[in-house]
Formats: sequence, structure tokens, C-alpha cells
Amino acid sequence: MKHRLFATLALAALTFAVVVTAAAGGGKGRLFQFRGDVVAASSNSVQITVAGGNHAALKALIGQSQTESFTLGGNSKVLVVQNGVPHVGSAADLKAGDHVTVNVRGKAGASLAELLGTPVATVSDRGAAHATGGKPLFLYVGTVAGGQAGGHISLHVTSGNWRALKTMLGQASVDQTFTYDTGTIFLLWQGRTPTVIDPAQLKAGDRITIRVRAPRASTLAQVEATPAAHVGDHEPGQVEEKTS
Repeated sequence: MKHRLFATLALAALTFAVVVTAAAGGGKGRLFQFRGDVVAASSNSVQITVAGGNHAALKALIGQSQTESFTLGGNSKVLVVQNGVPHVGSAADLKAGDHVTVNVRGKAGASLAELLGTPVATVSDRGAAHATGGKPLFLYVGTVAGGQAGGHISLHVTSGNWRALKTMLGQASVDQTFTYDTGTIFLLWQGRTPTVIDPAQLKAGDRITIRVRAPRASTLAQVEATPAAHVGDHEPGQVEEKTS
């Protein structure tokens, strides 16, 4: 009985390890990881609105549209995550609004066109419930003095959603410093068309929006220490009204 139990546990552990390796897009070449929400999907492609990714992926996106279509090939794996447990699915499981992670393997410095033409290694689908990032949104609006660097954004805060403005109560200055990292996406809006940019391309005087996902009871200091998910330049609309 013990031997049978150990064998069962070993098989389960091996199966889990294989699935986890697949989810990471295991294979040759550098990993380019894009995160976002599904716009549309078919048997041979998945189109997503990119909301984040690793450094290599976001670097490839600079100067390109936020919405991109990735190639699905015969060896591409779709992993559907339910209650934290991934299982193998298909392109038919990819629904508009689902939050996904797309892993593509390519050579270092590959262009976006090369990555879009390369069949993805894996697409991990966490469903629509995860599309807003899970944690509450703290959204700050203001201006910067120019391009930003070094993982920090100095923002002259002029507005924000109610959760962000609540953290500003009692502050001696409206000039605050927020954090970004390699997973933060920077978008320049021209009309209603967003293009991915580098933080050094932010312009003095432009209307800047900073989105941070943090626990509901976070203080301003805690929010500022949390890397922003998204920084927008000239984002259209009344963004201050957004709470999720």
C-alpha cells in the first residue's frame, strides 16, 4: 500500500512539474512574456491587448501598438488555469476578456515582427475574473518635468480616482515619486490609439496617468513602493472615474 501511495504521489509531482515547465514556455531561446486580455482568438492566432510583460517583451513593443496578434502553431500549448490548477486546453478556451500570459521563445533582441511570426510556446489563460489584476486600483493623474529613468517617476499630482486621492490626504506636497520596474508598460496615446514607449520619452507638461495595484488599505508610501502596472501619456477620457 505504501509503495502504491508513493508511486501515485511521484506521478502527480512529475505531472505537475511538466505542466509548470510548459507554462513557463520551456524551450530554446530567450523568453518573451506578454500579459494582457484577449481581444479575439482562432485556431491559428490569439490577439491581446498587452498590459504588461517581462523586460524583453516590453522592449520589443516600444513604438508598436498595444494590441497585437500572436501566432498559434501545432506545438503551441494552451493552459487553462482553474482554482490555481493548470490543465491543457485548446484555442477554443480563449475567450474575449480572458487574462492571459503569452510566452514566445526567440533570439535575444528579436523584433516584434519576428516574435509575432513565431508560434507561441504557451498561452496561460486565467479567465475573465483576473482581467483587472485582482488588487484594487490606485490611479494618479498629473504632470512630469520630462523623461523618467532609474525606476522612479516624479509626478506633480493634480487628480486621481477616489482611492488614490484618499492616500494624498494630509500630505505636505502634491509632488510624489512612484516606482516602476521591467514589468511596467508605458503607453503614449494619440487620439484613441496607444503606442508603447520608453519612460525616457515622457514629455514635460504632458498629462500622465499612473496605475498601481495594491492592497485596499495601502498608505501612500506603500503605493509608491509598489511598481506601477501601467503609465499613460495623454490617456483619453475621464480616467479619474475608474475604480478597477
